[in-house]
Amino acid sequence: MRYVSIDSLEPGQFLGKSIFTNNGTVLLSEGVQLTVFMINTLRRIGVAFVYVKDGHFDDIEITDVVSDETKRAVIKQMSDLFGSVRSGKEFNTKRVSAAIDSLLDDIMKNKDVLIHLSDIRSSDNADYMHALNVCMMSCVVGMNMGLPYTQLKELAIGALLHDIGKVNAAAEDDEGADPKRHHTWIGFETLKLKREYSLLIAHVAFQHHEHADGTGVPRGLTSEAIHPYAKIVAVANTYDNLLSGLGESGKRMLPHEACERIMAMAGKQLDKDVIVEFLKTVSVYPTGTSVRLTNKETGVVVGQHRGLPGRPVVRVVAHDEGQLDIKEFDLAKFPTLFIDAVLT
Repeated sequence: MRYVSIDSLEPGQFLGKSIFTNNGTVLLSEGVQLTVFMINTLRRIGVAFVYVKDGHFDDIEITDVVSDETKRAVIKQMSDLFGSVRSGKEFNTKRVSAAIDSLLDDIMKNKDVLIHLSDIRSSDNADYMHALNVCMMSCVVGMNMGLPYTQLKELAIGALLHDIGKVNAAAEDDEGADPKRHHTWIGFETLKLKREYSLLIAHVAFQHHEHADGTGVPRGLTSEAIHPYAKIVAVANTYDNLLSGLGESGKRMLPHEACERIMAMAGKQLDKDVIVEFLKTVSVYPTGTSVRLTNKETGVVVGQHRGLPGRPVVRVVAHDEGQLDIKEFDLAKFPTLFIDAVLT
């Protein structure tokens, strides 16, 4: 499979990974042959990148830390939960808890797998994919930091529900607005009423926009006053927002660009120790990404190293006098060879 821009898609190509709707059902299944209508529909609903099948890379498997089945279950729970909040009804905490148990079980089974945020995001499912992505990344970071299961579960629920204050139109996040109308404060007020949940879960929603240097919202807390769960979720939330174009620049960043931006925030907006652990967990150059190497050859990332996320394995396929010339560069073994650019 290759990871390609929607603008690079051509009719007749085959989809490499399924695309989900906002309630967890499949919009387009893996293996479907794309038509002009399908491509235009994907573009219309805000899809920017997709995986497509490629004969030269059929052996590439995208190993996710969480299975598609579990992702669908979590997205379904988020859809139901947000629907309940919008209508003023109580949401089912037991179902959310069960979905989190499944997610943590998957993560613990795949603890050596780098996180690829490879699920296709559209305007239809963006809120749920964001919540799922932030939850997955937070859990992996928390696990790397040695949190026991009970604390991991608190962190996971807090991460999944960190933006619950945005669900109703009452939130006002404009600069200078009443802090109590900010979605973080509204989320805290919503979650603290859930007696089934620890108050720390509510504080994740409350504090995930606070900054280490005290410039955050809604209360301007400094690092010492911010709970470790919220520090973890803040990094994951910032990273996913950068990928989706919700960062300060307003444009989508590629993973390596977002990682560089995260590093620039260390000790200012974000916690340095959390960033160190975070950068060990994400794939800087996701499998399937087309890249150009510093030797001027172009290829596709086909493998990863858990301890060296910035040094993947790249396969180069070239045509030489009618013959295919296929070679692989394991950048962990070529210290003078680097990725020069990501080709979108």
